[in-house]
Amino acid sequence: MPEMPEVETVRRTLEPLIKGKIISNVTIWYDKIIVNDADFFQRKVVGQKILAIDRYGKYLLIRLTNNLTIVSHLRMEGKYHFLDSDAPKQKHEHVQFTFSDNTYLRYDDVRKFGRMQLIETGTERRNTGIKNLGFEPNSEDFTLDFFLNKVKARKRAIKNVLLDQSIVCGLGNIYTDEVLWQSKIHPLSIANKIAQDSLVELFYDINNTIKIAIQYHGTTFHSFLDADGHTGKYQSMLKVYGKSGEPCSRCNTTLEKIKVNGRGTTFCPLCQVVYK
Repeated sequence: MPEMPEVETVRRTLEPLIKGKIISNVTIWYDKIIVNDADFFQRKVVGQKILAIDRYGKYLLIRLTNNLTIVSHLRMEGKYHFLDSDAPKQKHEHVQFTFSDNTYLRYDDVRKFGRMQLIETGTERRNTGIKNLGFEPNSEDFTLDFFLNKVKARKRAIKNVLLDQSIVCGLGNIYTDEVLWQSKIHPLSIANKIAQDSLVELFYDINNTIKIAIQYHGTTFHSFLDADGHTGKYQSMLKVYGKSGEPCSRCNTTLEKIKVNGRGTTFCPLCQVVYK
């Protein structure tokens, strides 16, 4: 699933391509991508101008005229691509926005898990999944005190706590493994048993890792592409994710992979400390 750095990369590459364009038609090949009634979605969106693209967590917020916003979640493998001219529909393309200048935006999703929802602008925290999200790394609200209080109140494995989007918004499997390795915390450590200084380090590692991953346009591990069709570049900096069986770059111990609540998790059994 694209995580916060990947979705921010999509936003940054997509906005210059479609900002200011007027939607002249919407073609929906797979209705379930649209949370609203498909006919309602088409009727309301046609004729609107794209003003901007915002983002919160893993959600894209495509701002339109007439006080409308398309809330888009890419889920596992959703992606957008821009076309200068019409082209035959590809197998996994499910929605097409046609613009008044005869350019096109298509939504492609192999697994069909992504969703688009049309809402009144400003209601996203009431009417979409965003209402259940916590604060983003590097935001003013994501303070050290907030993070420590949330983690210390949990008796679950720290890996599960970090994946809880109501606590840290935007982290997924890749960056959770990375920040736990950086802070030398075993993924099965019980959250409220972890030493204070280690939690402080974890907080700063989360912020720094997300910042750098955005600078490197995210991670392409399976299928992630930005709106220009380019892969991310952060995968060259990964220390543990996808490296099970390889030597730890810090202590040379062989990295191991386990399942934590059903999620594949790679870690170093020597230099990542278990707190229980």
